[in-house]
Amino acid sequence: MRLHIFVEGLVQGVGFRAYTKRIADSYGLNGWVRNLPDGRVEIVVEGDNELLGHFIRDILKGPPAARVDKVEIIKEYSDEPIHTFDIRY
Repeated sequence: MRLHIFVEGLVQGVGFRAYTKRIADSYGLNGWVRNLPDGRVEIVVEGDNELLGHFIRDILKGPPAARVDKVEIIKEYSDEPIHTFDIRY
């Protein structure tokens, strides 16, 4: 399962991308995270459904300095797997 996630709130300049990578790595999930010009954070993540549920729970919390106001989650299917989790700039 692959999810495309958009996170709104105070999510840039607060370590959100590094936090996302740590969480994804801890669950063995693959994908990427990046800041968007409009202030949101974009995440593409794939892996086991149960682990993705834990990942989303942690993303809703965010790192201590962040404030998550809204999360949009889109389920996607792809025949090209991602093999790592990266921070994109």
